[in-house]
Amino acid sequence: MEATTIEITDEALRKGAEEGMDGFLQVFIDKYLEVTGGVINADTMSLLNGNQHTLLGYHFFREEINEGGFVQLIQNGYGPYIFDNPFAKAMRVYGVKDFSKLLYAAKEIYDANRKDLEKDCDDDEFMAMYEQYEAFDDLEEEFMEQEEYITAKIAEYVDEHLDLFAQIV
Repeated sequence: MEATTIEITDEALRKGAEEGMDGFLQVFIDKYLEVTGGVINADTMSLLNGNQHTLLGYHFFREEINEGGFVQLIQNGYGPYIFDNPFAKAMRVYGVKDFSKLLYAAKEIYDANRKDLEKDCDDDEFMAMYEQYEAFDDLEEEFMEQEEYITAKIAEYVDEHLDLFAQIV
């Protein structure tokens, strides 16, 4: 099944860009969330192309890491979406090599502990994971320090390759 043609109006894009890089990227993300119903699963994967998934993946990654770190990202089911797809490789292509390296480092921890990190758990067990997986702490800190730069580089890449992310009408 072929990816859905994602159409974004020039006006919406212009309005988003006026709000800065976050607003610019949010125009695309909002459209992807609308098309997928905000759910990424076997039924919705084919609705977006690889670049669209990469941008949506960054949205989920950023949201989850800023709110609760890698443990929350994985517990909320985004581990496979981020680590089992070529997300880190795409980040290198987008020009954020250090972020790509950070993702590969996180993937090593994820792969080595996947079963435990993805298990269903209660609130106490969930909170205990933060102590158990302190190896993620430095990576989370590094991301937060670089987040603005990473987001700017991704926005720049999207802006220079609009046709890969949507049809502008």
